[in-house]
Amino acid sequence: MPAELIFDGILILLLLMLAGGALHVRSLYNAIVLFIVFGLLLALTWARLGAVDLALAEAAIGAGLIGVMLLAALARSDAEPGPRSGRAAIIVSLGLGGLLVAMLTRAVWPLAQNTAALPDMVEIQLAASGVSHPVTAVLLNFRGWDTLLELVVLLLALLGVRQLGRTTMQLPTAWPILRAWSRLLAPLTIMIGGYLLWRGSVAPGGAFQAGAVLAAGAVMLNLAGLLPNIRWDSGLTRSLILGGIAVFALVAVGTHWFGAGWLDYPLNWSKPLIVLIEIAATLSIAVSLTVLVIGENEQPSP
Repeated sequence: MPAELIFDGILILLLLMLAGGALHVRSLYNAIVLFIVFGLLLALTWARLGAVDLALAEAAIGAGLIGVMLLAALARSDAEPGPRSGRAAIIVSLGLGGLLVAMLTRAVWPLAQNTAALPDMVEIQLAASGVSHPVTAVLLNFRGWDTLLELVVLLLALLGVRQLGRTTMQLPTAWPILRAWSRLLAPLTIMIGGYLLWRGSVAPGGAFQAGAVLAAGAVMLNLAGLLPNIRWDSGLTRSLILGGIAVFALVAVGTHWFGAGWLDYPLNWSKPLIVLIEIAATLSIAVSLTVLVIGENEQPSP
């Protein structure tokens, strides 16, 4: 127990130091590097808390894909180092951070003293959800509308980025070692993504984690010069991106038309419908994230 407390204390201290450094360091490049390291440690924190689903998503997106986007944006900008943060700014940020920690502690501490009712409610209905993993049951059955809206938000983010015009990444010649390792790791990312998708119904994983891993593999291949930029005007690209929302919406209409209500799955069809939605959502998330990072975004036609 003392070793675990020491580990948790060091992890919290490192997170606070990295967050403060990313906000106040003068060099933008150093700030991005600190942000990426912060994302990796945050993924470790989620894993330490038992939220493996969030840990996988944070490692792939927060530390991986977003880090690549920030570095690419820095390479295309003419930004110069900003002024060093003054003592007053540091004091104010520390004060606001302390206030936030106090508010979160006040909100979370009662949860450690009492047993929440929601886990028990999910456990009671788990057998009727079609899956045996409670997180998947909540995301794709009990709160399916939330997940559908998350796909819509991702699509809106992609369309919003397209309004900025052509943002193709100009990359230097890839190192031979990067190209060699990419050829070895690319099949591994496909296997891991497929495993996370298949495993999501019974254990941590699912569409978002699988899609993020597949997108990370595509970005890696692009950085190595082995994969061209994915164009938005390709019919296949648009079909895959819109497919997740389309399949989700069709299932919602079908369950309303033939069943008891919107996204109220028939008992015998729960698992097949959830698997169908997850496959379509995985491909949609993977292609959407890939286009956001390395896609060739043309100016929208009038």
